[in-house]
Amino acid sequence: MKPLKVALLGCGTVGSAVLRLVSEQAEDLAARIGRPVEIAGIAVRRPAHHPDVPQHLLTTDAESLVTREDVDLVVEVIGGIEPARTLLLAAFENGKSVVSANKALLADDGPNLHAAAVKAGVDLYYEAAVAGAIPLLRPLRESLAGDQLRRVVGIVNGTTNYILSRMAETGAGFAEALAEATELGYAEADPTADVDGFDAAAKAAILASLAFHTPVAAADVYREGISAVSATDVARAAEIGCTVKLLAICERVANGEGDSVAVRVHPAMIPTSHPLASVGGAFNAVFVEAEAAGQLMFYGQGAGGEPTASAVLGDLVAVARNRVTGASGPAATGYANLAIRPMAETPTQYHVSLDVADKPGVLATVAHTFAEHGVSISTVRQNGHGDAATLVIVTHSAPDAALSATIAALRDMPAVRAVTSVLRVEGLS
Repeated sequence: MKPLKVALLGCGTVGSAVLRLVSEQAEDLAARIGRPVEIAGIAVRRPAHHPDVPQHLLTTDAESLVTREDVDLVVEVIGGIEPARTLLLAAFENGKSVVSANKALLADDGPNLHAAAVKAGVDLYYEAAVAGAIPLLRPLRESLAGDQLRRVVGIVNGTTNYILSRMAETGAGFAEALAEATELGYAEADPTADVDGFDAAAKAAILASLAFHTPVAAADVYREGISAVSATDVARAAEIGCTVKLLAICERVANGEGDSVAVRVHPAMIPTSHPLASVGGAFNAVFVEAEAAGQLMFYGQGAGGEPTASAVLGDLVAVARNRVTGASGPAATGYANLAIRPMAETPTQYHVSLDVADKPGVLATVAHTFAEHGVSISTVRQNGHGDAATLVIVTHSAPDAALSATIAALRDMPAVRAVTSVLRVEGLS
């Protein structure tokens, strides 16, 4: 049978794993698809850096590769916005279906890419863009297509989860845990995308877009990283039966004029009884709440060459089957087009630590400041005495703008020497 020919864009950690798996599993892939799969060419920037790859497959002309007449499918694992966007659009215009692992591109320009694929009558699949090997995006797009999703909450960045897990296990500070993650290869030499939440924000945008049938870009996602999380924060979380995780939170929320979508990424204290609290190391997990299906959880390896390549191959089989039958799979829909709720209007809870003067009336003054801004206090306790006096306050849920204004007012109070820590809390009654 005539093989389906695949153009592979990129041959780094993921691309080389895809190349190897296509070769090793050639017979099984042919049986599952109905036709053999063959790598037609591999686009790389520096062919000399890939001595173990068959040299006749390598090219630096990616555009010519994706538009070649004999190429049926394109696998893109180069990442970034350009030239990936131009190459994918060229592939669609030439009738090629695409499998991508490019979270940044999908979060930046997903609606236009989907529209181009639909117009060309081809597929755009990207399971590997979020949570590595975990089957997640296709269940959201297909298996749960008949349900109404209300909330998607997840740990979608393995680097930050490893760092926070080590801080909880050993009492280490952020810098120490980051150094360990870097030494073990969990963190990049420049960890900014991970620790500042950019990676998780891109993934949250993709999840929200699929879950709520609404175009959501990375710029719509409120984002905070974990670099300000201290060993004291982690210890304080343990004192109230919580642990600290970097969460991607996507919610469909009702208001007087119809539903809206709130999407945010930030560190938060969550109860140790919550399923996400037990997710340790570099693993990922996503918790989905649907009206009919109830609560679902997806868990597994969220990064790495082979896990990500596994997701790429799953998509490759799907789009190849569609190619064989002359069909295309279900496209992502943006029909709901819900408004994006600003973070300022999103209800949250805060855990606040204050370094205060240990004298009568301070607690009453602090409580009055919370009340002035419409924020109700759930619990309060004092640690230490004299110069070491600290108030630890957990609020009830309130609009984030009201909580932020409260913190700003506290910083200006003479009786408050410092606001030493502010963390959001999720999942407490």
